[in-house]
Amino acid sequence: MSEIVLVLKSKSERETYEIGYQIGTLLDRGDIVCLTGDLGAGKTVLAKGIARGLGVKEDVTSPTFTLIHEYMGRIPLYHFDVYRIGSIEEMEDLGYEEYFYGSGACIVEWASRIRELIPEDHLWIEIRTKGEHEREIRLGGTADRFLQAMKEWKRK
Repeated sequence: MSEIVLVLKSKSERETYEIGYQIGTLLDRGDIVCLTGDLGAGKTVLAKGIARGLGVKEDVTSPTFTLIHEYMGRIPLYHFDVYRIGSIEEMEDLGYEEYFYGSGACIVEWASRIRELIPEDHLWIEIRTKGEHEREIRLGGTADRFLQAMKEWKRK
């Protein structure tokens, strides 16, 4: 896992969504957002907020059975759920490199399952359950512009 440099607290799904929204407003072509956490921790809620912050109008759902959903916002958004990935070869068969190194941004749920494929420049987010609705959202990675912007947002 990437070194954690910022910890945000969420007391509701709405707050988790809002944190995602703020991240989404920062997304640019080539950005990779890696989401990790237990089942039900809020990865998809955060992903929905990210998508909305990127300008995606349609409803975002977890692509658990299809592995990837594509959305159009101000840039393309590719939403992966690699929970069911059995091997790196399956990612290669999907053509993941075209998405990771293409003209859009990517959200990867369960990113720790394909850690060796994650590009060097990324935002790593771990969501920890702290209660029925409370979450600890831990940000790290190498995408400094996200981390600096989120620190500023947290101060406000």
